[in-house]
Amino acid sequence: MKLAKKLLAATAIVLALGSAASAKTFVFCSEGSPEGFDPGLYTAGQTFDASAHPVYNRLAEFKKGTTETEPGLAESWEVSPDGLQYTFKLRPGVKFHSNDTFTPTRDLNADDVVFSFDRQGNKSNPWNQYVPGASWEYYTSMSMPDFVKSIEKVDDLTVRFTLNQPYAPFIANIAMPFASIVSKEYADKLAETGNQAQFNQAPIGTGPFRFVAYQPDAVIRYQAFADYWGGKQPIDDLIFAITKDASVRQQRLLANECQLMAYPNPADVPALQANSELTVSEQEGLNIGYLAYNTKQAPFDKPEVRRALNMAINKDAIIEAVYQGAGQKATSPIPPTMWSYDDSLKDDAYDPEGAKKALEAAGVKDLSMKIWAMPVSRPYNPNASRMAELMQSDLAKIGVKVEIVTYEWGEYLKRAADVNHDGAILLGWTGDNGDPDNFLATLLSCDSVGTSSNAAAFCNEEYEKLVQAAKRAPKQEDRAKLYEQAQVVFKQQAPWATIANSVVYVPMRSNVTGFVQSPLGDYTFDGVDLKD
Repeated sequence: MKLAKKLLAATAIVLALGSAASAKTFVFCSEGSPEGFDPGLYTAGQTFDASAHPVYNRLAEFKKGTTETEPGLAESWEVSPDGLQYTFKLRPGVKFHSNDTFTPTRDLNADDVVFSFDRQGNKSNPWNQYVPGASWEYYTSMSMPDFVKSIEKVDDLTVRFTLNQPYAPFIANIAMPFASIVSKEYADKLAETGNQAQFNQAPIGTGPFRFVAYQPDAVIRYQAFADYWGGKQPIDDLIFAITKDASVRQQRLLANECQLMAYPNPADVPALQANSELTVSEQEGLNIGYLAYNTKQAPFDKPEVRRALNMAINKDAIIEAVYQGAGQKATSPIPPTMWSYDDSLKDDAYDPEGAKKALEAAGVKDLSMKIWAMPVSRPYNPNASRMAELMQSDLAKIGVKVEIVTYEWGEYLKRAADVNHDGAILLGWTGDNGDPDNFLATLLSCDSVGTSSNAAAFCNEEYEKLVQAAKRAPKQEDRAKLYEQAQVVFKQQAPWATIANSVVYVPMRSNVTGFVQSPLGDYTFDGVDLKD
């Protein structure tokens, strides 16, 4: 009865939006609500799916289905021989969207590009804190402030980035959602009227779809942008039907009330694959699920304590119960499909008795701790509450008392960023750009301490030297060697219990064409169509 009520309510919301008989409408059953619509402010995938991908573009983009970059708003770029200057030639004639309060008077130009990045790295920029407490987490955790010396407008269609030192992942980084190009003209108008908050609520971009409306926790509606530089999209109306329950998402897909769904329950995948009215895309995920210990808080500030707790966790049982055949035990902080993965690393042995003795040797008795369970489902952790329960049972066997807590997702991430948080936190990551730096630095570097990306508050001198040197090394083979060494240090320090790498499934109606599953976990709908 509860499922039926949820299904009817969700259906009513979409129907209430109305879909004209002559318009082609595509409904995506998404899993969660966006934190906002300004991608630079956030790190969550559902936020990028709702903002960066439909509404915005970037200087460089990822080719569909790959981690290779290609021209986006920049039709070309040149890199100086010393690797310190990147000069981008912008695509001419790129139009911005409009809404009820804003109509652009010009095309995209270099002012928009400079503004898009300067507001993130320049604390004196009046837009740096237009959302109080904004940390520009991605820009910061990827060390962009350390590497970017200046961003200058050469002419209306030319922008030059000057770096302090060579930065190997630079082009891959600026193809990421946080580097979306926003409208300076729109920002200026909102500033004049004192209505800056609208920038994060009613986005204006250059992307394939124009934002129309958002009903919190229910529906987001977009329309195909007729003047999109890449051509008008085959579908006219794109709707995100926010459906937090995976069973409800599945029922709506089966009823053709949505044409594609996010994050099915692993146990339901075989039935979905067997359904002749559906197609299920799948691929090895560029992801990692983990338990992050707060390395700033006793007794978790001791590597020997963290390693002891890791020995108590039965990962085989977790893989069976939580991933149900769609995952494998994780050893490294990067997935095995990524270059520089060190396959010589030894996984944490499951040894409860050894764990108990190791805790005693570390002087830890009667330990009580909290494990935070994510309130959302992700491929890297399909059921965090069940995983936390299994860990609670495992740790009880070595005399550790565990309390399980959770928070609303936005609050969860906010609290995880606090270096004084009181828990071991279940989190995970899907790579954003195919570069190991996006895991090893974004999640574990000193620059990322104080962000939810580095919930372990991990900052280790030996590790830091390796990942920073890898950013500067020009050759991939040299970078790979440094990253392999960093993985060894990671295992010694054990800021996480690495849990699993998962397979990612995307079920859709069989008449969906043009959808390409992304190794980066994105849901993008440019080029998507529905066969009659």
